[in-house]
Amino acid sequence: MEADTSSYKIILGSSSIARRKILAEMGYRFTTMTADIDEKSIRKETPEELVMALAEAKAEAILKRLPVDDHIKDAEPTLLITSDQVVVYEGVIREKPSNKDEARQFLKDYSGKCAATVGSVLVTNLKTGFRKGGWDRVEIYFNEIPDEIIEQLIDEGVTLNVAGGLIIEHPLILPLVKEVVGTTDSVMGLPKALTENLLKQAL
Repeated sequence: MEADTSSYKIILGSSSIARRKILAEMGYRFTTMTADIDEKSIRKETPEELVMALAEAKAEAILKRLPVDDHIKDAEPTLLITSDQVVVYEGVIREKPSNKDEARQFLKDYSGKCAATVGSVLVTNLKTGFRKGGWDRVEIYFNEIPDEIIEQLIDEGVTLNVAGGLIIEHPLILPLVKEVVGTTDSVMGLPKALTENLLKQAL
């Protein structure tokens, strides 16, 4: 799918390698910026409200760092994509593990059980000020996860950088995923269909 991005620019407001990979797979050319916000200072009742609020906060933080005049004078619109994700396990919201022990416990919990990811996407048109967001939920069912696999993942350190320590595309975890109700790209942090739809609306 080759997206025509010649008439507008895209900024991906994320440092996530997975999100960059997904957006590139969708055929878009883009630049990246990161929002340095204190995510723990933003709290909401539901996972859906939380991920939307975090995507909004990231957008605001990036907007403050952009020279606004350039985008208004510029003939071509610039679309900013921000997003966030949490894992929900037994009704509890999980963000990135704070240490290896917590990451280990998260993975042990998922063994033979089910977890869900709730991810948001927010698109802001910097030229018009239009902003629209949405969220997506995916359920992941796991087979038993052996302790030695958990320890390998902890040693690698990858699980510390993702919501709920959940990384289903990893070669060690992928064979242990029984079923995904939803799309893998959503679990990885950027639901393609939702992103595509919001980009179209923002233009």
